[in-house]
Amino acid sequence: MTENKKEIDMHSRGSGAVQSLERALDIIEVLVTRPEGAGVSRIAEITDINKSTVHRLLATLLERGYVAQLPGGDYKVGLKLIEAASCYLNGLELQTEARPYISKITHELGLTAHLGILEGDKVVYIEKMDVVSNIQMYNQIGVRVPAYCSSLGKCLLSRYSREELDEIMDESKLRKMTEHTITTMEDFHEEMKTVRSRGWAIDNEESEYDHRCIGAPIYDYRGDIIASISASGSNTAVPEDRIEEIADYLKKIALEISEDLGYLQ
Repeated sequence: MTENKKEIDMHSRGSGAVQSLERALDIIEVLVTRPEGAGVSRIAEITDINKSTVHRLLATLLERGYVAQLPGGDYKVGLKLIEAASCYLNGLELQTEARPYISKITHELGLTAHLGILEGDKVVYIEKMDVVSNIQMYNQIGVRVPAYCSSLGKCLLSRYSREELDEIMDESKLRKMTEHTITTMEDFHEEMKTVRSRGWAIDNEESEYDHRCIGAPIYDYRGDIIASISASGSNTAVPEDRIEEIADYLKKIALEISEDLGYLQ
């Protein structure tokens, strides 16, 4: 095997793998290490793939935006691949930046704290800290819950217009979890107006009886809502006269996280 061939181990493939997919990944791996780009002949030489096959695969990758073509004809990594990697890295950065704040919320408020992101019409919990670490709660990290009846979800959905919300929630069933749950889109749109105007949201026994959860949005450097944080507990732990205080505190913490991510007011 030549020195160039060593850059990609051609003998490490599983027998059940799809050959065309493997070859496309081989090409991407070559381009990732060559920001200046590489031509069809050079890629074919490194990967030990026939030039016509390299050309065909590059055409598909180019069409999908995973590679881009330079004026001289060489190829480089495309914006679609960069965007995909950036989303992943941003998620890691978000968790890293938010983790100490989640701990701070729990210790200073004496409530369970969460960090969540939106996936369709669901909230995914990506960070959590309980008041008592050995308490097993219903919403563990990675679990998806309906966005319409959670404070985190309301914050995340508040970035969208009425038309966008109707599209996102088109196939959602606004199921009645308790007698306090919002069950019509008209009422939900009104709730979104309230969330936007005050900058925080509440699940006031909407998903579970004797449970209140207050959330605030996190912004990225572009000013887009990308996540939200919350503090939750029983009605005793979160009485009516404490809601405003908790909301103000969470807005402050959410702003600090946002600023760590490059957000400028």
